[in-house]
Amino acid sequence: MLRRTWLPALLAFSLASPDRRRLPADDTLLLRMPTVSAGAIAFVYAGDLWIVPRTGGEARQLTSAPGLETNPRFSPDGRWIAFSANYSGNADVYVVPAEGGQPRRLTWHPEPDLVQGWTPDGKRVVFASSRGFIEDFNRLYSVPLEGGLEEPLPMPTGERLSYGPDAARIAYVPVRRTWHEQTWRRYRGGQQPWIWLFDVRTREVEAVPHDTAGEDWPMWIGDVVYFLSDRDGTMNLYGYDLRTRQSRQLTRHTDFDIKSASAGAGVIVYEQGGRVNLFDPAKGTSEPVHVHVDPDLPSTRPHWASAVPFIQHAALSPTGARAVIEARGDVFTVPAKKGDVRNLTATPGVAERDPAWSPDGQRIAYFSDAGGEYHLVLRDQSGLTPETAIPLADPSFFYSPVWSPDSKRLAYTDKRLHLWTIDVDKRQPVLVDTDLFDQPERSINPAWSPDGKWLAYVKRLQNHLRAVFVYELATGKSHQVTDGRSDAVWPVFSLDGKYLYFTASTNYGLNTGWLDLTSFERPVRRSLYVAVLDRTAASPFAPESDEEPAKPAGKPAPKDTTKKTDSLPTVKIDFTGLDQRILAVPVPDRDYSQLGAAAEGRLFYLESVPNQPGFLLHRYDLKERKAEDFLTGVTGYEVSADGKKLGYAAPGNVYGIVATDGKAAVGDGKLDLTGLQSYADPRAEWAQMFDEFWRIERDFFYDPATHGANWPAIKQKYKPFLAHVGHRSDLTYLIQQMMAEIVVGHMFAGGGDEGTLDTVKVGLLGANFTVENGYYRFSRIYGGLNWNPDLRAPLTEPGVTVSGGDYLLAVNGRPLLAATNLYSAFENTAGRQTVLLVNGRPTPDGARTVTVVPVENETPLRNRAWVEGNRRLVDSLSGGRVAYVWLPDTYSGGYAYFNRYYFSQLDRQAVVVDERFNHGGDVADYVLDLLNRPVLAYVATREGRVIPSPLASIYGPKVMVINEYAGSGGDALPLYFRRRGLGRLVGRRTWGGLVGIWDYPLLVDGGYVTAPRGGLFSPSGEWDAENTGVPPDIEVEMTPKLVLQGRDPQLEKAVEVVLEELRRNPPPSRDRAHPPFPTRGRAPSP
Repeated sequence: MLRRTWLPALLAFSLASPDRRRLPADDTLLLRMPTVSAGAIAFVYAGDLWIVPRTGGEARQLTSAPGLETNPRFSPDGRWIAFSANYSGNADVYVVPAEGGQPRRLTWHPEPDLVQGWTPDGKRVVFASSRGFIEDFNRLYSVPLEGGLEEPLPMPTGERLSYGPDAARIAYVPVRRTWHEQTWRRYRGGQQPWIWLFDVRTREVEAVPHDTAGEDWPMWIGDVVYFLSDRDGTMNLYGYDLRTRQSRQLTRHTDFDIKSASAGAGVIVYEQGGRVNLFDPAKGTSEPVHVHVDPDLPSTRPHWASAVPFIQHAALSPTGARAVIEARGDVFTVPAKKGDVRNLTATPGVAERDPAWSPDGQRIAYFSDAGGEYHLVLRDQSGLTPETAIPLADPSFFYSPVWSPDSKRLAYTDKRLHLWTIDVDKRQPVLVDTDLFDQPERSINPAWSPDGKWLAYVKRLQNHLRAVFVYELATGKSHQVTDGRSDAVWPVFSLDGKYLYFTASTNYGLNTGWLDLTSFERPVRRSLYVAVLDRTAASPFAPESDEEPAKPAGKPAPKDTTKKTDSLPTVKIDFTGLDQRILAVPVPDRDYSQLGAAAEGRLFYLESVPNQPGFLLHRYDLKERKAEDFLTGVTGYEVSADGKKLGYAAPGNVYGIVATDGKAAVGDGKLDLTGLQSYADPRAEWAQMFDEFWRIERDFFYDPATHGANWPAIKQKYKPFLAHVGHRSDLTYLIQQMMAEIVVGHMFAGGGDEGTLDTVKVGLLGANFTVENGYYRFSRIYGGLNWNPDLRAPLTEPGVTVSGGDYLLAVNGRPLLAATNLYSAFENTAGRQTVLLVNGRPTPDGARTVTVVPVENETPLRNRAWVEGNRRLVDSLSGGRVAYVWLPDTYSGGYAYFNRYYFSQLDRQAVVVDERFNHGGDVADYVLDLLNRPVLAYVATREGRVIPSPLASIYGPKVMVINEYAGSGGDALPLYFRRRGLGRLVGRRTWGGLVGIWDYPLLVDGGYVTAPRGGLFSPSGEWDAENTGVPPDIEVEMTPKLVLQGRDPQLEKAVEVVLEELRRNPPPSRDRAHPPFPTRGRAPSP
């Protein structure tokens, strides 16, 4: 029957496209994830579930609890709606009657459980969850509608499923789009989704034919598998006829992708352009469903709220009587002891950033985006007089205004690497200098001389080290102070103007390669230095000698009765010979930063102490020539303009003001922030953040042309949706859709004020279970490394007597039967002592109690078991000749894994490097360098064996295993492995995201967005791997049938390849005999 209507359906649809229809202006937009039954459509809007008749109209709200609901799916009979919600802080499965009522929870596992559909009989809800050895991929599970333990479906990975008419086959997507599902249109890398038809009996799969496009959201109706594909550049609906083995395009949207689709009651409902549409397969036509949602939503109502969680910047008044704080886009002043908090700006929908208090105490400067672009604002410190707005050159993002001591000028920097000064009366910015390289650490750090005539700052040189410069305002000239053979940073003048302090390092070299893994574990040591500015001045460290004072002859000198003035000191700098007047401050070299000058010759500076949170703040007294610890565990500090007070920040939103001349501890002088309240107008804030995001992409994205996307036009395309944002999550979704237009990886958006939830942590035991005899039974217990807090295995700790095969009968005194979901018994037990009743038999008789401390995440235990299992497999297949090394990332984890596994297997002849599921980080040049170390020589000793050099190397062949979940640095590693000719690649194409992200302003509500700031290209001038991924030399698929048999075909193939290379090209022996010893001496003459 369907075959007879197939062709007419296509012809009928080709006559008209929904893109050309006029739609009612009062339709609500941003309706997401629709699902359909015989009489209704349910969808997500403003974080809640809504339902509307299939004919459209006024929607009715189904859920209203705090938290976000997603992924609704009608049961086959239309009576129930299953959905996922994070009511307890984690996405779990719930069901609610379609007519409304109290949601009922079905899952408790602490990994996210995302509803995908129902079994055809309507008795079980199917969901996807990542509970394996890595969180990159999902597996499909089903849980009984009436409650109980979830069971895995037979496919080893997958999501987005649809059962065939007889449930003998299942259409599903085996790959998960980790990192980019909403933010990357026309994606063509390794995680491009495809559809498999899985035979439940044989475990064989058939692929729906596809080329370079993504295929997603399968829906099986009759003899046709419907799906979404972006074959024409826009995600549209297609159908795959199982009899003809042909695919046909069924919709022709050109403006917006179809974002999701589901089938029910013989039709398909989908989300496109923020609206709900119905496709009728029998007619081959698509029609919009006109839906209206009452806009009076609690999440949109203005309200007063604490701004403390949204503090982004704090600074001191000139005497430390108050602090000025930026929080939630407003500027506040807070008293040190007495008085009230003042909100100087109170401008919902405007971002005011980086406030700084003038040294004369009269004005506060900050940057504001009122009017659409950031500019400088001067406001009276009382907030009672109108502000003064000063436009700045080349609108962009600006940072950290610093007042000159005479309160006449400001220095500031911008995103474009410029350093500026501005006379606040003349209001004309002056460009001082421009840094050479855009790197994650902003380090220009301008500092004024006490007379305001000189400005010290830092600039990167061509050798990538940094040098201290001093700019003279009178001449407009800059002078380089340090020679560039050390990395010199954080200049600051002493308050008397005699000295310029800074810190410098001579072992910083490899750290200039901030993107390189070779910069890891290279502790930076810096010394403190002081430059004597006047060539006639004495050294501050000149030899001292105690002497009796000479008695003056004649009458004593008259007392000075002239009135003291607050005139600024005159600073004299003699640049000739200045390099000879740079002296070391007598303190041990450490990793110092952020110098600050205080009164009475005191100097403050931070130290980064390994394995300790925060920084250690030191104080050096130049008069006493003595250093001492001042505060421990701070995250930042600032000295007041008069040098007598110090403001500090510490974890937990602790801010305090203390004197610079006494003793102090974190908590002293703590500011009372209870009055730090802001009037939050969500719609005004969302409009501001929408514009802010757009500016961030405009100014931070590495390609000024945004990959060919007309960025101003994109803004206009999506701006109509802004009025329909009903919840912070809607704004994130809208931002993600705009990001997707640039077609690039590493586009992330999230966070922000979505409300607070009471998180309940579910504990895990690090074990697998089966259901037998009405109880849960331990089928496997995972070991760990119990000396490592991240790999603590609750059931293998000393004194815990639980074995595989034991039954779990009760938890904390409550009987646990198979009818109860296992994980529900472990709510609120993570990190807490929990009493288990266990027995080797399914009866309480003779059972024993065991006290354990469950963990909140057992993925590391499962991951370790996977890695060790792989290592044993390679060892077995190769007869102990081949090493196995897995790299979880190209950052600290990968660095640690490589060092642990590679160097412990140097006795092997070859190595398989497994970079599957590599989450990237840096460029792993460290790994590539060490893999490319041929033997150069041998050392013969009198005792012991010959020693090769370099010793720390495996000299034989190398093979790398890759897959679609390896990306970013995980793209670079195999690409450069191949480029260096180190060996062949086995597996599947990698993710394809080889750009870099760093250093973006947070949004006013604490949310974040990214815009890739750097793209990698090859020496031959081609962009590396972005939106393509790195293809393998030998492609091997992880087919479900083999995986379900416990096989790893990719790893097995890699061992086969490396063994063949060993046979053809055996490496030099590590234990060869030395040549005959030389005979050079002569026997003595008789």
